[in-house]
Amino acid sequence: MDVKTAAALHRLRLISLPEAISFPILLVCSVLKRTTEFDAVFPMGLIHGLLFTFYVIFWADAWNRAKWSKKKAAGYFLLAIPPFGGLFAERKLKREAEDAVIASRARREGTVNA
Repeated sequence: MDVKTAAALHRLRLISLPEAISFPILLVCSVLKRTTEFDAVFPMGLIHGLLFTFYVIFWADAWNRAKWSKKKAAGYFLLAIPPFGGLFAERKLKREAEDAVIASRARREGTVNA
């Protein structure tokens, strides 16, 4: 894995956690708006919208650089939709990055022809 691909995957990992948490917070703010006088829907909606936009941009960059299949790319995109789905995406991306590091070290040491 080259440096630019690793950086793209790292950016996607970094944005997936805040994006995953922002949606449930937005849902809580929406409930609070209707049940109390607390109204933070607009600022939280703005934050979540920006995080989701960055997730989509970083997802597209990672898809392009990592040469994912359409099925894998669709899986990572769909993980951004449900609440806390980005947590699963982050874990999968972390595992993928660790596997790439192991494969790279094995190739460098001549252990395998991966």
